[in-house]
Amino acid sequence: MASGLPSTAGLARFCQKLKRLKPLEEATMETSLQRCLSALDLTLLGVGSMVGSGLYVLTGTVAKEITGPAVIVSFTVAAVASLLAALCYAEFGARVPRTGSAYLFTYVSMGELWAFLIGWNLVLEYVIAGAAVARAWSGYLDAMFDHHIRNFTEAHVGIWQVPLLARYPDFLAAGILLLASTFVSCGARVSSWLNHTLSAISMVVILFIIILGFVLARSHNWGKEEGGFAPFGFSGIMSGTATCFYAFVGFDVIAASSEEARNPKRAVPLAIAISLGLAASAYILVSTVLTLMVPWHSLDPNSALADAFYQRGYSWAGYLVATGSICAMTTVLLNGLFCLPRIIYAMAADGLFFQAFAYVHPRTQVPLVGILVFGVLTVLVALLLDLEALVQFLSIGTLLAYTFVAISIIVLRFQKSPLSSSPSPASPRPAAKEYNSFSDHIELVGTEQVPAPEPGQLRPALRPYLGFLDRCSPGVAVASAICVLVASAITLGCVLIFGDSALHLPRWGYILLLLLCSIMFLLSLLILGAHQQQRQQDTFQIPMVPLIPALSILLNICLMLKLSYLTWVRFSIWLLIGLLVYFGYGIWHSKENQRELPGLTITHYVVFSSGSLEETVQVVQPPSQVPAQDPSSPE
Repeated sequence: MASGLPSTAGLARFCQKLKRLKPLEEATMETSLQRCLSALDLTLLGVGSMVGSGLYVLTGTVAKEITGPAVIVSFTVAAVASLLAALCYAEFGARVPRTGSAYLFTYVSMGELWAFLIGWNLVLEYVIAGAAVARAWSGYLDAMFDHHIRNFTEAHVGIWQVPLLARYPDFLAAGILLLASTFVSCGARVSSWLNHTLSAISMVVILFIIILGFVLARSHNWGKEEGGFAPFGFSGIMSGTATCFYAFVGFDVIAASSEEARNPKRAVPLAIAISLGLAASAYILVSTVLTLMVPWHSLDPNSALADAFYQRGYSWAGYLVATGSICAMTTVLLNGLFCLPRIIYAMAADGLFFQAFAYVHPRTQVPLVGILVFGVLTVLVALLLDLEALVQFLSIGTLLAYTFVAISIIVLRFQKSPLSSSPSPASPRPAAKEYNSFSDHIELVGTEQVPAPEPGQLRPALRPYLGFLDRCSPGVAVASAICVLVASAITLGCVLIFGDSALHLPRWGYILLLLLCSIMFLLSLLILGAHQQQRQQDTFQIPMVPLIPALSILLNICLMLKLSYLTWVRFSIWLLIGLLVYFGYGIWHSKENQRELPGLTITHYVVFSSGSLEETVQVVQPPSQVPAQDPSSPE
């Protein structure tokens, strides 16, 4: 072999590094953060993240430009679609109560490289989302003062005509971000208290809008003389659904905060379900009263609710609406700044990001360095950049995270239950298996006969009919079915989105391709359903697996394919930057990599108490510090 070229064994070891998995037992260990959030706290975090500027801006925009009064149907369908992803987050948040959200869920199931890329995209998502909400908050407040703030800034600072830069620096948005970062750095209790207060004001205002709106409702605004209930037809409803879907993306803040929940196994699923239900009810009811108060075609997309009351002669109600919008957008801002440094903290604690970001302040018990650095970064983005070209990153990053969480749910369902961290005296801990590949990770068909089938094995009742699946190597059937499921979902999404015109196929060819993709998708579901799943009685689990996660995967892929090619180009550039960070730093400083370093020895210390095995501790030591084995000591 030529000198300087890597050997085959070296390349194999390098590829194994990319597929390293975070042990599930380690993902559930004790935390250095403060567990102080109740189910109510988590619920209000979720509501505050979902019911924000979208309620005051998105409803009017979608109703006037995309759907008409049928915006109600769009929000309903979007809520159901969001529920598929929310159920996946609920199961993971209860089972793996650690900060990190989709990043951590991917790490314990898909591998280190995919986990880093998901975390990298979540960082960008929260930075841009925080900057966008801050600018929306600034614009709404500026409108209340007849744009005096904008005019003053343009007169004294000037107007910028530079690509990618904003028209003028938004000092008001930068100021609110600095103030919000200060509150977040004071600890989870202070952030939670402020979120409670603002969420309560926002919900009171929403209740006022709904009650007064129904009083002022006119049924003829849905009549034929005004264009009917669905003036843009079915295609308009579906396009509106794709837009409304992003109104519900804030529930992942609950899963990201699970490490600070007192009882995450109960609180996380409960909070996700209640917050999504409250947000969906708010969006549907507000959309109903908005389109019943005034004709949909007369709405002002920028301030639809306030303008609707103004058209009906209740201009004083516009000030209440403005107050509610300010409070709602502030809660979204707080929750985004609350979640962002915790994603960074999780990556840094695992060694995939710079170690300084793993620092937790001893008094406030928050990742202070992450709050300061990325708070300042968000301030600079809001102050200087034009966000219109960047906000589409929010869509693709969120949908990619949802897709990987759904895949992770399927993978872990066919994996053996993790060993208990505290075995009973009568049941000594068996040797743990190291999973080095995807197939190894999800297989668990043992050679020993056991009374009940383990996860990953073919169901006993189906062995007479599907016995050929047992002839494969352990786990191959399940791993292959998951790969076929994802591949067929991508192909099916391309066929559904681009259609026969874009593919330039004859009609029969298009229908044949659609049928083949659908058959492969359903066949992979049937093969997965024929295998035994993991069942846990003490934590929440999604019903109808793998069907619900598979539908979530298909829906997310379809929505991602609807994004423009420029969004994909920008997204690819961001991924390349992330790969440079990972291969330059993360892959070498990963916790999992430290365990594999040559010259380190794993020493097992077994602690006995009253003659029974209590605990096994693994310590990594250099060879020179490994204690010598006493020949007279019992093994």
